[in-house]
Amino acid sequence: MKAHLMYRDQDFLLAGDLPWEADTLIADLELNTLFSAMAADDTFLFDVARKAVMTSLRDPQQIVYRQDVLRDCVANAATVRALYGIAVEAIEIEKKSYFGFFSHYPAAILSSARELMQAFIAVLVKLRQVADQSSGDFKSEGFRNFFLMIQHELGDDYFETLDEHLKELRFRNGTLISAALGKGNKGMSYVLRKPNELDRNLLKRFFERKPPSLTFHIADRDEAGARELSELEGRGINLAADAVAQAADHVLSFFRMLRTELGFYIGCLNLANELAARGQSVCYPEPAPLAERQHVFEGLYDVCLSLRLKTAVVPNGIDADGAELVVVTGANEGGKSTFLRSIGLAQMMMQAGMIVGAGSFRANVCEGLFTHYKREEDASMTSGKFDEELVRMDQIADRIVPDSILLFNESFASTNEREGSEVARQIVCALLKKRVKIFFVTHMYEFAHGMYVTMKTGAVFLRAERREGGERTFRISPGEPLETSYGEDLYEKIFTEDTHATENETPVAQT
Repeated sequence: MKAHLMYRDQDFLLAGDLPWEADTLIADLELNTLFSAMAADDTFLFDVARKAVMTSLRDPQQIVYRQDVLRDCVANAATVRALYGIAVEAIEIEKKSYFGFFSHYPAAILSSARELMQAFIAVLVKLRQVADQSSGDFKSEGFRNFFLMIQHELGDDYFETLDEHLKELRFRNGTLISAALGKGNKGMSYVLRKPNELDRNLLKRFFERKPPSLTFHIADRDEAGARELSELEGRGINLAADAVAQAADHVLSFFRMLRTELGFYIGCLNLANELAARGQSVCYPEPAPLAERQHVFEGLYDVCLSLRLKTAVVPNGIDADGAELVVVTGANEGGKSTFLRSIGLAQMMMQAGMIVGAGSFRANVCEGLFTHYKREEDASMTSGKFDEELVRMDQIADRIVPDSILLFNESFASTNEREGSEVARQIVCALLKKRVKIFFVTHMYEFAHGMYVTMKTGAVFLRAERREGGERTFRISPGEPLETSYGEDLYEKIFTEDTHATENETPVAQT
């Protein structure tokens, strides 16, 4: 049995490594805030959210497949949470059992596997009942196939046959085993046999002539004989024990996979509830193919910032269809870095098959998402800040492929503007030739203005808004790069406030 709720034709595997520099991407985009909101204090859901978001889909059809499943989850949240609870219940049953502890003893393996399968029956019945009662409420391909599989695999005849086999495997009337004689009259080819069915006519059974047989008994104190008899029985039931253990393991694996795949959608429901509580809108994004260059959205906001502030944040909208390069300039503390983070978050959430924090969002998928953000000074002083930036850029260049997206945040500003602008220009031009899509937040006027003059097509230039008097609106809108980032506004804010605070302080006598 396969759930196939995350992929149309394969399982979602929680194990395995995350992509290169996953920790850097998580830190730069503050993704742990997103994972925590999806997890709702559940460590398992946190791991599922991290793996699903960090292993992006690249096929728009696969993304839409997940979106359709998610729509069903939103419309039938109570049923989905019930299904998740059934999967958790089955896994908890296994944790409380002794399944697999006595792997060297066939009798013990058979006993524990049989009891586990018996306990699984009640959970499987619950799963079948949900499928019968609720399958008509689900419209997605993923859930329709899932419920059809449940109804087909877990029919009434399945439960009847399973119950019958489990009763027979208790061997209340003894164990029937056949064997052959090998070299030196040693036993071989031990096979567990199904006992003949008893005639229901008691009189006929009483007077019926029994087949001839030879019988011997083990003395009560014959420990060696009892041990030998136990070993003979073990050889006979070994194949049966393996078969029942494999059946139990198969059912358990199904419930583990079901828990994992439903866990992703439970995380999406948790996230949607958190954003709704803050009055933030969400949408199902429209993914476009890799080779296209689409990026149009309305009401896009930084989901992680909203989750941290526990309130609504300022949204933005742009039309960057056909653009290979988006350059963002403007006032300090004007929301440029937050805007850049919202771009990266939306891209990753879209390619995970999730909702996006926006009124509407359409973009092409990418092969990989990379970030090159400014870093704090190296405390060990083993290298300069600019050297460190170049080293990181070199590592990215070794791994980035065409149709990727690279987010630059104040990169190459640790040297003088002329040198930093020239380095940025050469790197950006080289990446554009390799069909890498770039979002670049910068204060370097020489670089931004140079790209504005040079790139007449395929580029969008945005600017953080600033009102008269220095007020920041935190909105990003189309605009030509300016020579100033209005650093004097921050100077006035910081030092004027400090001066007023000092003047208003009450003198304290010193001793």
